[in-house]
Parts: sequence; C-alpha cells; structure tokens
Amino acid sequence: MNVKATLSPDDLARACADAMWKDDDASKGLGMKIVEVRPGQATLTMTVGPHMVNGQRIAHGGFIFTLADSAFAFACNSHNERVVAAEGNITFIRPGKLGDLLVATARELSRSGRSGIYDVRVTVGDAVIAEFRGHSRSVGGTWLPEPETDVRQK
Repeated sequence: MNVKATLSPDDLARACADAMWKDDDASKGLGMKIVEVRPGQATLTMTVGPHMVNGQRIAHGGFIFTLADSAFAFACNSHNERVVAAEGNITFIRPGKLGDLLVATARELSRSGRSGIYDVRVTVGDAVIAEFRGHSRSVGGTWLPEPETDVRQK
C-alpha cells in the first residue's frame, strides 16, 4: 500500500501520531491528551496535578517544558519521517497553577532537508504562560510502512 497516495495529509499526520502515541509512556503517564494533529501542527493538553507543583505551589517548569516538547514531537513527526529534538528552549511568561488545563499548540515554521524549526505556545485559557522553540532532526525511518516495490521479474 502506498501510504502517501492513499491517505490525505491530515489522515497521514493522525496515523503517525497514533503510531507514536502507542509507545509514548511519558506523555500518557503525565495525563496528556492529543487534541489535534495536522501536517506540521499538533495540540496537546495536560492538567496540572498535585505531583506537578513545586515549592512555590506553581506548576514546575519541567512539566510545562515536557508538554511543549511532546506537542513539538507530534508536530515534527506528522510527515511520516522519524524525527527527534536537536534543541529546545522555553521562556516562561506566567505561572501555571494546580488544576490548570495547559494547552500546547505546536506549529512548523521551517522544514528543509533533515532539519526543522517549530514554535509551541502553552496557554491556560486565553493567557499565554510559555513560548517554546524546538529544532528537529530527522533520523531516518518512517512511522508507517513505505510503499512496497514489486521486484518480480517476468
């Protein structure tokens, strides 16, 4: 089956996300949910639980980073290429609080050769709490089978 010929770009992105999600124990373990995945885009949510707040009683930045990183991962793996993070940085703007529903929306800015650049905005309601930028690197391989080649000779 020629995956790219039989699936729309949106369906291909979702199928790649489903393949990734199956083994993503980290994101699932933190209670993340995939809201939407499209080519070069992904939106994930996570509710700040008691085990995610620090001594200031605000969301630990590492958990916010992890949510943004997961949204980044689903966005950059939406083209049926296996891709990993090469770099990521985050700017915290406002604190998240216990019980907040964090929404991380990732979008592709650039994809060329083996490299990509993605921005992720993390919000609570209408308030932006963090901005993340990730650089990706493809590592070879696909999430879904590539088309099979007919090697039979007559």
